[in-house]
Amino acid sequence: MAKTSDAAAPAPRLPAPERVAAFNTGVSAEARAAAYLIDAGYAIEARRFRTPYGEIDIVARLRDLVAFVEVKARARLDDAAYAVTPKQQQRIIAAAQAWLTAHPEHANLELRFDAILIAPHALPRHLPAAFDASP
Repeated sequence: MAKTSDAAAPAPRLPAPERVAAFNTGVSAEARAAAYLIDAGYAIEARRFRTPYGEIDIVARLRDLVAFVEVKARARLDDAAYAVTPKQQQRIIAAAQAWLTAHPEHANLELRFDAILIAPHALPRHLPAAFDASP
């Protein structure tokens, strides 16, 4: 016979409401960015590609170009532009290397690191070659 306990199990911790809102904003911004890229002729190769080094928001291809795209959503486009920090750039570069290891058929294509900035009541702003992998 199984032993039962009168003590209730602790309730699972729920994420803070601001974290849930930030997550939802990010998912929405990434969907807008992907739609923008598709409209511009890109094929989406991957979304939210997770690696031990970090996540790539979008991997998109246009002919012989693979773009690793960081999506930033802020209240203003200018604020979004400043949110792609050097530390994040290094994380994205390392994650891109992991993606290329998993997808060696793309290694000989042109590679680029883009950003797409998202703000309310504004069209997405695509910044091709927002940063590079040079040391």
